[in-house]
Amino acid sequence: MSEPVLSIRGLERTYVTGAGRLPVLKGVDLDVWPGEIVGLVGPSGSGKSSLLHAAGLLEHPDGGRITVLGRDCTDLTERERTRVRLGTIGFVYQFHHLLPEFSAEDNVAIPMMIAGTPQKAAGQKARTLLGELGLGDRTHHQPAQLSGGEQQRVAIARALANSPRLLLADEPTGNLDPTTSGAVFDNLYALARSQGVAAVVATHNLELARHMDRVLALKDGHLEPWKPPVPA
Repeated sequence: MSEPVLSIRGLERTYVTGAGRLPVLKGVDLDVWPGEIVGLVGPSGSGKSSLLHAAGLLEHPDGGRITVLGRDCTDLTERERTRVRLGTIGFVYQFHHLLPEFSAEDNVAIPMMIAGTPQKAAGQKARTLLGELGLGDRTHHQPAQLSGGEQQRVAIARALANSPRLLLADEPTGNLDPTTSGAVFDNLYALARSQGVAAVVATHNLELARHMDRVLALKDGHLEPWKPPVPA
């Protein structure tokens, strides 16, 4: 593929607070290519979530352009943005946001049915995805019956259910202990890689960041190559 899945140019985002205007993104440029897993690091409040929300067409930036699969999505209507998100973009958050009254299989299948996949096919693909994530024997369990790591694996399966071309993950392991965090990230990495998904993963976990194809640091409203800390 000769063009990036996600291309951002001159992205700007400013928030108005009681103390005045707070510019968070000050002309961010970013290209993410098919099959590439890009890490995004930076301190809390640096704008990582703002960048992901804009890239995922969840928020309107104050300036700049956002292109997804060659389509300029900056000025789309809300209905058009929803259509692009549903068919092209998958999201994973720090908190899984699973529907508590539904099983793991149903939580993964529902986005597919919303997109028009027949119920039987959606259920079959949901079981396949959950099996690939080591949850083949947990498909009928509700979220409350699953561990934190298992719940997050369900959220990963849900994010990839509609075969998105772009995966945006915001601290996907931030609510897990170190051992579970590593296992869940390995699952996310392997499944995204096998599907050829372009991914941007915001994380505070620098050990996980080392395993990504490329890592960028958000600093003073701009992206720059991340320099791993030198071991003492």
